[in-house]
Amino acid sequence: MLGQSISFTLTMIYSKAALVLEKKFSKTCDNYPTFASRENAVADKSISPEGMEFPEDFNQLELLDTHGPLIPRGSSSLWTGSEEDEEEEDEGGERPEEWFLHKETSLKDKPQELMLWAAENNRLSTVSRLLATDVTLVHCSDEDGYSPLHRAAYEGHVDVASALLQAGAKVNARTADCWTPLHSACRWSRVSVASLLLHHGALLNAQTNGGLTPLHLAASNPDSAHTLELLLSQRHLNASLRSSSGETASQVAHRSGPHHYLFEMADECNSVIPFQTSTI
Repeated sequence: MLGQSISFTLTMIYSKAALVLEKKFSKTCDNYPTFASRENAVADKSISPEGMEFPEDFNQLELLDTHGPLIPRGSSSLWTGSEEDEEEEDEGGERPEEWFLHKETSLKDKPQELMLWAAENNRLSTVSRLLATDVTLVHCSDEDGYSPLHRAAYEGHVDVASALLQAGAKVNARTADCWTPLHSACRWSRVSVASLLLHHGALLNAQTNGGLTPLHLAASNPDSAHTLELLLSQRHLNASLRSSSGETASQVAHRSGPHHYLFEMADECNSVIPFQTSTI
């Protein structure tokens, strides 16, 4: 029993130390070092949590693969959730309606937090009610700069995103790391929301602090075939833009998933010289 107790204690200390480092790294997704796992992050004695220095050529997109769930996505990042919330989630990963109603009641005196939470959790009626009371809530944001529209985008809630846009949400709002809602939608392969955002004027070639475009982020996701098709079909797409690590989206696709052929098809279409009538 003593041995088990010591082992459990060490495990808890180790996990908490790893989580602290991950939170430190996740505060700016474009300034991460590349680590294969949280064990490497904790074991690397050269890293100082007080003042970390990162190489200029580290691969940011590789970090999306290794630490994807920890990247700030509003309250969905792992380090922002409370133990109480996790305990209330049932074994199937879904919460009952009573839980949502209780949560809304607990946030009734915090309208900004409630708006952000409602947008992320697809509570359209709550979002509409809040907007009817105070339309300026559409512009609120969390500590990482994620707006209600960002949260609806990364969760794929089309109806909520549409309601926010109709209420005046900024389609190109930026987070602390310069992610737009389109970046969020494309990273998590929310093609319907991405299409909606483009229809409302989302910047197709917007770049994050690390030079990542929505196309880079879609290319890094092996489940994003439809999102890539949407982006590559856009007339004003600049697929030649490079991230701060020097990669184009096509290069990312070649090493990240099975959909690099879509770039080749797009290149073939773009290489066709359109017929031009001569003017006399």
